[in-house]
Amino acid sequence: MTKKVVLGFSGGLDTSYCVKYLTREMGYEVHSIIVNTGGFSKEELKHIEEHAITLGVKSHKTVHAVKNYYDSIIKYLIYGNILKNNTYPLSVSAERLSQAIHIADHARELNADAVAHGSTGAGNDQVRFDMIFHIMIPDVEIIT
Repeated sequence: MTKKVVLGFSGGLDTSYCVKYLTREMGYEVHSIIVNTGGFSKEELKHIEEHAITLGVKSHKTVHAVKNYYDSIIKYLIYGNILKNNTYPLSVSAERLSQAIHIADHARELNADAVAHGSTGAGNDQVRFDMIFHIMIPDVEIIT
């Protein structure tokens, strides 16, 4: 039986490479997911889905999380005047937490064997994703 992996997918170079690597080199059935916390048009999301399918994913899911992201995270950052470098709202790192929660939920729904996010490790996003995955889906392998 082929093992399943849920991949947080942006459609960019890193996650596109991950689809091919996880399929060809690791033998996984890849299920991609994009969590839209804002900034994507319907056309862009459709293009990302088509790109994922062209790359060979078994399934692709789009989560529309704008309202949930605002209600559960952003409004508290605004109320608390939480600023990065005392300049702008600390939203990107919080966005990764929201995305990771939805990815973990999808991995649980699919009874996936593994989860991946395609984060390069250049910043702290990898830690944010992995932390949520360790908490929410501790029995699922994390491919980083």
